[in-house]
Amino acid sequence: MRQNRRAILRTVSLWTGAVALGPGNIFGLVSGRKIPVGVQLYSVREDAKKDLPRVLAAVREAGYEGVEFAGYYGHSAGAIRKMLDNEGLTCCGSHVAWELLQPEQLEATVEFNQAIGNKYLICPYLAPQLLMPKEKAIDTAKRFNELAEKVAEKGMLVGYHAHAHDFKKVNGETAWEVFFSYTKPEVVMQMDVGNCLAGGGDPYAMIEMFPGRSKTIHLKEFGGPSGAVIGEGEVDWGKVFGLCETVGGTEWYIVEQESYRFPPLEAIRRCRENLKKMGR
Repeated sequence: MRQNRRAILRTVSLWTGAVALGPGNIFGLVSGRKIPVGVQLYSVREDAKKDLPRVLAAVREAGYEGVEFAGYYGHSAGAIRKMLDNEGLTCCGSHVAWELLQPEQLEATVEFNQAIGNKYLICPYLAPQLLMPKEKAIDTAKRFNELAEKVAEKGMLVGYHAHAHDFKKVNGETAWEVFFSYTKPEVVMQMDVGNCLAGGGDPYAMIEMFPGRSKTIHLKEFGGPSGAVIGEGEVDWGKVFGLCETVGGTEWYIVEQESYRFPPLEAIRRCRENLKKMGR
């Protein structure tokens, strides 16, 4: 696997330095910069289908600063932008199907997302045959590099979102590692902490291995009671925040909830409350 030795050594140096500063400094090492918190609207998709303006108002009331879309519920770009502006929310990403990033669809995809104020075009899923065997992952990485160059001209970024199957090891390495070793630094590595752990992966190691690539990251719990919200499971959130705020280059934390023991809007409200208790 092709690795950037200098980048890895820099990561280790930064993280070691952060630890040396002590726990009081480790989470705020990046110039005291506060990373905003958004929510993936897939978490509340049924509510959003029924009444998107009401959902956006509830999201803002819960303390979120942005939303990431996974579909637009039949609304035009202009209507969505007006809803976001009315609530003082920022669009912190869109999950855009692989098909919509192909040449015949790309221009329309870019125009829609520019209109809603979004610069992060995140592919939410790639079929296993695009990532395995290794040669397929390298070929797909090259296609993402080409996409990254095209959307950069419009001030946008393209990226890929983590699913459990991305962390299955083949000959000692995962498709995730191969893919991001062959993509340019401009390609966003949207780690999903819960999905990675569910697939047997190590999200902490991945953030370290690819410094500056975690521009947006999905905060999702793993383990704990059924329907656990952030803070109720096994994720070492202190470690996640420490890495994101030192070496990850993170610009947005994005909450995603996919299992429920509370109504979805209540679940994401509890996630936000717990993040506030953690200082985020």
